[in-house]
Amino acid sequence: MTTPKDLSIRPRDIAFFRDGGASRWWLNGDPVATAFYNALSVTFPQGERFFMDSVRRYRGEASGELADQIAAFTRQEALHTREHVAFNRLAADHGYDVAAMEARTRARLEFARTHPPLLQLGATVALEHFTAILAHALLADPRHLQGAEPQVAALWRWHAIEEIEHKAVAFDAFRLAARDLPAFRRWHIRFWVMIVATVLLFRVVAGNMGDFLRQDGVGGWRAAFGSLNLLWRRPGLLRQILPAYLAWFRPGFHPWDHDDRALIARAEQALAVDWPLESAA
Repeated sequence: MTTPKDLSIRPRDIAFFRDGGASRWWLNGDPVATAFYNALSVTFPQGERFFMDSVRRYRGEASGELADQIAAFTRQEALHTREHVAFNRLAADHGYDVAAMEARTRARLEFARTHPPLLQLGATVALEHFTAILAHALLADPRHLQGAEPQVAALWRWHAIEEIEHKAVAFDAFRLAARDLPAFRRWHIRFWVMIVATVLLFRVVAGNMGDFLRQDGVGGWRAAFGSLNLLWRRPGLLRQILPAYLAWFRPGFHPWDHDDRALIARAEQALAVDWPLESAA
């Protein structure tokens, strides 16, 4: 499978939280569910800058459709960075200390930057797969954002739409950059960067989530049961993405093996009802 020839990657310049914020526990009044999404969001500004850097490094080798897609990918990621900076500022406004969380993300990315450019790109590809399959689950199952405050839900749906849309850009850039390597070697790199990326991502997000919950005075069985229920039982985000995660390890895998553009279209139509699709800051 390859990226569809008629794929459109369109940066949607939407500004959130410019004239109002969100409550402390914006997801159905649930501190555990809110902490999970906040924990992810804290990683995004630094993470997406890393993604942009690792992909742009190979822009000069790309041509035609891939070159255009890299440009659109970079623009989308820059917009995501801007909006999650604004969203993360709301957490700070509610009294959360996110400095340790940001330092945790920074340390992992500094470790990644000590590796050769191809491995940095490989890490980006692995993490982009994570964001794409999380985005698919978020859009496919309305329970994930059920009860969320409208502006926050719109932010996450907007982000999810674009993560699915550009889900193969880093992957195709990696295939271009590694084109002279044997097929097994390319697969071997993909395999191990995903293992390492999974471990590091889970450590960072779990650490961030724990920091949010401790600052909310939520711990013990309440935090443990709430996290288990959210991620594995109902709605079970990690349970839902497990098959798509495992598909990564199949030789010959490509992100567009599953064409979910129809899901993007439905989500964009629904988003347009609640939020203008072109409201630049």
